Amino acid sequence: MAARSVKNNVLGRGISALISEGAPAVETKEVPQAAQDPENTVAYIDINDIKPNKSQPRKNFDEDSITELAGSIQEHGIIQPLIVRKSSSGYELVAGERRWRAARKAGLDKVPCLIREFTDEENALIAIIENMQREDLDPIEEAEGLNEMIKAYGLTQDEVSRSVGKSRPYIANSLRLLKLPGKIRTQVSAGKISAGHARAILGLRSVSAQEQLADKIVAEGLSVRETEDIVKNGGKKKRPPRRSRKDPDIIAVEEKLKEIYGTRVTITTNGRKGTVELAYYGRDDLNRLIELLESNR
Repeated sequence: MAARSVKNNVLGRGISALISEGAPAVETKEVPQAAQDPENTVAYIDINDIKPNKSQPRKNFDEDSITELAGSIQEHGIIQPLIVRKSSSGYELVAGERRWRAARKAGLDKVPCLIREFTDEENALIAIIENMQREDLDPIEEAEGLNEMIKAYGLTQDEVSRSVGKSRPYIANSLRLLKLPGKIRTQVSAGKISAGHARAILGLRSVSAQEQLADKIVAEGLSVRETEDIVKNGGKKKRPPRRSRKDPDIIAVEEKLKEIYGTRVTITTNGRKGTVELAYYGRDDLNRLIELLESNR
């Protein structure tokens, strides 16, 4: 199936229609036949016949969380069926790998599943969208998944935005994280530094300066604003000048705009007038901001 056809199918039907999990969980001895409306019938499938999704964007699964879920499954069973598709060796997961892992840990022989007919391209897209909508990905996994939707399947940032329920600036800011060196991406994935820290670090040109600042953030527990100050001063930490106390409402607006545009925002007021200043840290960053501002016109 061509990328454009896949895109229209997935985006047109909507993710909830494609991986709906609302069917009643009634165990059957055999996999339901087509005449029995298999898309709305839960089949209990041997857990060893199900393999992980090769296109799964999520790379890290918290073992403590899996163990906790396994305990719940032992007590209450699996509330939501897994979504699978047929493969040459049995079945492949489309959605629900965390439940599948927990079920194995809980010692289940069979798990409730909804069987869907998806192409390889649809399977990959749905795996990305499903994880994004459930916020199961760390910032780097999320950025890689978004990039895969754009590069491999020809989606625009606007189409990705609609698919995953995130704003276009959010998509653009997430994709910027892929410009980080591998060491810093690992630190972001591990939760040692935040995505906000990482976007600020991108303002430094050299990889060595970026990595040094990332290590400094981890060692000293620097805030995102402190990190932005260091980047603004060329990588050196300076004592901030004394400033007059700013209206908390203005500070709140600055923080909101910073989340939207992915950069430091300063609002200066003078009576009923004032200025809104967006900081950029290089030509690419300036072009990104210009594109975001033009898209919001």
